[in-house]
Amino acid sequence: MTTYNRPDALKLVLQGLAAQTQPNFEVIVADDGSTEDTAHLIKSLQPLLPYSLQHVWQADNGFRAAKIRNLATTVANGDYLIFLDGDCLPTIHFIAHHTQLAETGWWVAGNRILLSPTLTTQVLQQQLPLWTWTTKQWLLAYLRRDLNRLLPLLKLPEGIWRKRHAQHWQGAKTCNLAVWKADILKINGFDERFEGWGHEDAEMVVRLLRNGIKRKEGRFAVPVLHLWHPPADRSREPANRQRLQDSLTESFSAD
Repeated sequence: MTTYNRPDALKLVLQGLAAQTQPNFEVIVADDGSTEDTAHLIKSLQPLLPYSLQHVWQADNGFRAAKIRNLATTVANGDYLIFLDGDCLPTIHFIAHHTQLAETGWWVAGNRILLSPTLTTQVLQQQLPLWTWTTKQWLLAYLRRDLNRLLPLLKLPEGIWRKRHAQHWQGAKTCNLAVWKADILKINGFDERFEGWGHEDAEMVVRLLRNGIKRKEGRFAVPVLHLWHPPADRSREPANRQRLQDSLTESFSAD
């Protein structure tokens, strides 16, 4: 779980993971240079949580999500990794449903529901456990335009439809993505040349696809609730987009 100087959001996400219906998992906070406030929060919560919680940190030298995710991957004890962001609240069956979707030779692309600035402020100030909300509460929030979508909260059963877009890289985001550890190690993880906002997750899944690891849809099974935040600095986006394009070109040439 990546984080950067947002301990109020991180605390809620860690509590949401504590409420999961499936036990026996570990959580690794991949900290891209936060101040001591984040370390103090994690230390205070560690003895209270029902799972093992580790904190890996790197110096604040700009947006380096790719590098800190690789570091977190190396210390993970499990065979299966679920990538999450520190401002994305899980629903209570998040781990259980990801586990059900796990399948050799496939990575899973989850999705998200975006919360409004108003609801986000309320959630953070009151530390609201959104994972306990009823259908009525979600419907009212949607009618108030406090979230952009409602349908992702529905749960649909397994089916061949989850594999219809097995070669699609588009839309994959590491705020909600699962992959076998052996598969991500086989492609040498995230490309650490990606710095600043943009495309390091897409480029990583392009290389998974190139190596025969296909996409499985996590929609209608594993949504996360994405707290609002101001837009990130996108000054490095053109260079990152070019690296993604280079990877795509290499993949098509290999085909």
